[in-house]
Amino acid sequence: MKVLLVDDEKHVRDAIRLLVNWEQHGIDTILEAPDGESATALIVQHQPEIIMTDMMMPIMNGVKLLEWLQANAPSSKTIVISGHDDFSLLRHTLKYGGTDYILKPIDPDQLNEALDKAIQAWSKDEELRQTNRELNIEMNTIKPMYWDKLLSGIIAEPSTYESAAEQLDKELQLTRNINECRVAILSLDTMERSVKNKFSQNMDLLFFSLINICNEFLTTDGRGYAFRHWHSDTEIVLLLWKDLLGAEAFLEKINEGMRTTLHTRVDFGIGRLHVFPADVTLSYQEARDALRKRNLKARDTWIHSMLKPAKAPQAALTFTQYEEKINLAIRSGSIEQIEEAIQQWMDTVKLSEVITLEQLDLWWREYTVMKRRWVQQFFSGISEDKVKEMLSDEPTSFIVPLDEQGILSLSQWQQELTRSIVHISKMLLENQHKDKNVIFEIAEYLQNHYHEDVTLQEIASRFFLSREYISRKFKQEFEVNLSDYLGQIRMSKAKVLLRNPHLRISQVAEMVGYQDEKYFSKVFKKLEGITPNEYRKTSNSI
Repeated sequence: MKVLLVDDEKHVRDAIRLLVNWEQHGIDTILEAPDGESATALIVQHQPEIIMTDMMMPIMNGVKLLEWLQANAPSSKTIVISGHDDFSLLRHTLKYGGTDYILKPIDPDQLNEALDKAIQAWSKDEELRQTNRELNIEMNTIKPMYWDKLLSGIIAEPSTYESAAEQLDKELQLTRNINECRVAILSLDTMERSVKNKFSQNMDLLFFSLINICNEFLTTDGRGYAFRHWHSDTEIVLLLWKDLLGAEAFLEKINEGMRTTLHTRVDFGIGRLHVFPADVTLSYQEARDALRKRNLKARDTWIHSMLKPAKAPQAALTFTQYEEKINLAIRSGSIEQIEEAIQQWMDTVKLSEVITLEQLDLWWREYTVMKRRWVQQFFSGISEDKVKEMLSDEPTSFIVPLDEQGILSLSQWQQELTRSIVHISKMLLENQHKDKNVIFEIAEYLQNHYHEDVTLQEIASRFFLSREYISRKFKQEFEVNLSDYLGQIRMSKAKVLLRNPHLRISQVAEMVGYQDEKYFSKVFKKLEGITPNEYRKTSNSI
């Protein structure tokens, strides 16, 4: 905490320094000024919590300083120390927020009491200020989420508008006399990969940035409002209610703002003009359809409307038609065969004049199901959690590969599809190799965990193998069953520990994985031919 002493007489400032136990009051910085003008400069620079000032000073006196403090440093607490017992000065002190008026010569007790009172007043105010800051932060965090949920609710169920009409009028200027609207959608599904990768660790920040850019344009003249769609992971909805015939041109203007700020353009779908709020859902659905049905192989606009329907796609092409070929390529482990299988699929895709987001989404869903099925086939008997873990490196949603013009890049898609399938093939080959070596991994595990309560079931669960398989393979590899192998390790460790005369037999037993000393002794004698005690006597006598 800081205090500023303002007095034109240095001996008074020195006296105040000596009369106060600053450390006791939690004050670690003491500043000084010979007049009010010098004090204002120090206050702006250091923002002291407590100010002790004289009233009669040159250049700027205490009266003027108090007035300046109220306007420029209202959170500071002021104690007046004056040589004049003047009611007008006292009244001025109280009027402009002074906490105390002390007369010279200064009484130490009175000064310390006044300082303590000022500090308590500042601390109480600061606590209130901190509470208000926290509330403001919380409100600024919650408020956008509130509007997201409320407006998403109106999009889904227009009848909910009535209960929020007054708030919408007050906060967004969406008045009751507005009876027409259009809905536009900005979807992250077709956003450039480079932008999404930049925000991959914080997609909320990307949404925040996009919504802010939209609202900088929309809210300036009360044209509309952009919000994150509560029921979608990828959509920002723009509810428009002013200058609706010029909406497409205005979306182009927003897109230019995107290009300037984020160095990318985005696709907007926009619905027709409809009655508000009754048909707002219809306009939203039209905007969504316009985006999903646009031809990703062509780029003639960034603003898509059902008023300009895309060319109808050809007969449905399904990814599952190529499942068997890709499955065989994966099993082969040959990158060349995988590339050939994918090339056959892509050659067929290239024949399509129209490819929509809707079609890509269908192919992605087919491929996702196929990947899961392959993993379950290749790694039979694994748990659902293990399946999820093995596919965790794969994207959870389809990122549409677009070039710089926003056109679907089939070459990027082919590369990504090939990468994904090669990854699955490598997992299969690694598993086959691991299957040959898993018994040695189990043996190593026993070497490192012999002192724990190791069971065949626990090992089976850890290595995702059946108990029967482990028992059979272990016996084949080591010519001894797993329990005897573990016993040999434990006895080997026990013999080393028994050479230490300071360890009791029960301690040795526990250290090598046996909680029962008698059972340990029984197993030891069975394997070594003598009891632990006899072994200890023999080994120590050698």
